[in-house]
Amino acid sequence: MEHVTTGRPARKPNGRRIAAIVASGVVALMSLGFVATGGLLLWADSKKDEQGYNTTGTDRFSTPTSALASENLDMDLDGAESLLDEGALGKLRVKAESNDGKPLFVGIARTADVTGYLRGSSHALVTDVDYSPFHVDYRTSEGERSLGAPGAQRFWAATAQGGGEQALTWEVQDGDWSVVVMNADGSPGVDAGISAGARLGFLDEAGWISLGTGIALLALAGGLLYVGVRRRGGAAPGDTDQATVTVA
Repeated sequence: MEHVTTGRPARKPNGRRIAAIVASGVVALMSLGFVATGGLLLWADSKKDEQGYNTTGTDRFSTPTSALASENLDMDLDGAESLLDEGALGKLRVKAESNDGKPLFVGIARTADVTGYLRGSSHALVTDVDYSPFHVDYRTSEGERSLGAPGAQRFWAATAQGGGEQALTWEVQDGDWSVVVMNADGSPGVDAGISAGARLGFLDEAGWISLGTGIALLALAGGLLYVGVRRRGGAAPGDTDQATVTVA
């Protein structure tokens, strides 16, 4: 008698196993995003200064006009501010010191108020800032109206003024805001070293939450992959079933 051994391909993976493998890849990609974000947030948290602010360097901003103003800082939460604790959005700090010894004024106010205040005057709007290397773009508006001393205005949400370095701190609120730097007497020719910083109390918590979510998703991806490639009936994918035929 002659014994002949034949083989036939193992059963192909079914749709559920294929879906598990595909889902594993998608979840793994999501987990990498959360892990990367968490790592970035924790790195930023480690770069805070002694007061807990992440800050830019001090760089020169100057204009021959009477005022330097930032573009609109959009803090619009579309009504969600009622769901947040007071101070949950963190704090903003702006430090400025005149390069020519003049007393400075630093203020922050609603953008609509700042726009109305500067209308008709000669002023410069900071439109873009690059820090590596440092470069700033301005959009200058011409006008003949004298602004006078900015500290006399009543619409400012927070101010700092005087000789030497001035530090404005402001608890971030919902809405549209602008920062203004001027000479304290409103005279033209503003030349100052300015730095900006933000203090976000939730930075480390957000980093650990994002990192933990990423690790959990990575574990889920591993489980889905196992479901997709596990052996069925003792045979791994790609194995063949063996059969023996006896020939007389």
